[in-house]
Amino acid sequence: MKNNTCPDRLAIIRNKLTQALAPTFLEVIDEGDQHIGHGKEGAGHFALRLSSPLFQNKPLLECHRLVYAALGNTMGTEIHALRIEIITP
Repeated sequence: MKNNTCPDRLAIIRNKLTQALAPTFLEVIDEGDQHIGHGKEGAGHFALRLSSPLFQNKPLLECHRLVYAALGNTMGTEIHALRIEIITP
């Protein structure tokens, strides 16, 4: 299947998360090919795996809020759906 991810989209996501959260681990996975026929042929479906010192001693919900705040207006424009896995030490 055709992958519709623009390389710039992945770079934008990585850059925003890196600048805001200083992650010690960051993996951005394009899952668009799993969502063909949904959301402009799956474009904008991503999964994140990340760890950051900013997540230490915070509840999972607060960690997710930090991720969404870091991504800002990218949510709803470049990102249609996001699955987040927070990795804590």
